[in-house]
Amino acid sequence: MKLLRIGEPGKERPALLDPIGQLRDLSQIVPDIGGETLLPESIAKLRALDESKLPPIPGAPRIGPCVGSIGKIVCVGLNYIDHAAEANMPIPSEPILFLKPTSAIVGPNDDLEIPLGAQKTDWEIELGVVIGKPGKYLPRERASDHIAGYCVINDVSERAFQMERGGQWDKGKGCDTFAPIGPWLVTKDEVPDPQILDLWLEVDGHRFQNGNTRTMIFDVPHLVSYISQFMSLRSGDVIATGTPPGVGLGQRPPRYLKAGQTMRLGISGLGIQEQHTASATFL
Repeated sequence: MKLLRIGEPGKERPALLDPIGQLRDLSQIVPDIGGETLLPESIAKLRALDESKLPPIPGAPRIGPCVGSIGKIVCVGLNYIDHAAEANMPIPSEPILFLKPTSAIVGPNDDLEIPLGAQKTDWEIELGVVIGKPGKYLPRERASDHIAGYCVINDVSERAFQMERGGQWDKGKGCDTFAPIGPWLVTKDEVPDPQILDLWLEVDGHRFQNGNTRTMIFDVPHLVSYISQFMSLRSGDVIATGTPPGVGLGQRPPRYLKAGQTMRLGISGLGIQEQHTASATFL
């Protein structure tokens, strides 16, 4: 099942994409795609619906972030063997964690702002894990019970802020528009093995990233279990699981984003994002 949110920013309503590609309105069934809607029993009720009887949504409305009211985005750094090699950094002995603020969240096709003062804005295609059932101190063997589904995330990064402004990764990861999420939340029953997914990213038609989740250092169950040892995971929380090689920083010479470019990125079975870059402006 592919769940999504459509409408103008801050006014999104829940929807699903049926098997023939028709958008269907869920606003009379659930208040949003988030919170209690992501609990296992709620997902089961949605799956039992006759999708053909839900109201069709005409046209091509804006697609918002596929999860509403996200509490936190927990990100994992250097989680692909080939990306660690590209960055010339040792393979971590434990997952590297950092957080993105919810103010960075945008829809999958919204414009990406190049921050004021930015010098090295970079791209990172990532598999997103959406938490359904809350929990903490989860053993690995129960981790999948707490996953509602998966989505595409672009973990946009400003490398100069991240690496050259005092050593705090969050500075370079949390700028406005730096967390495009979606287009869909694909429920976990449609992704039986999250460790065999192809990921790719293009800038202006040139493919820079072309990886597979099989090269993750720490797999999805490990990450869910590990993160839950340090913080409770709640319904609608999102985990960004790291990026494969091909980021701008890893090019020789490095290549970074500038205003007027187009990014396209996707994960097999989870949909495609497209963002146009623009210079940030003062409010």
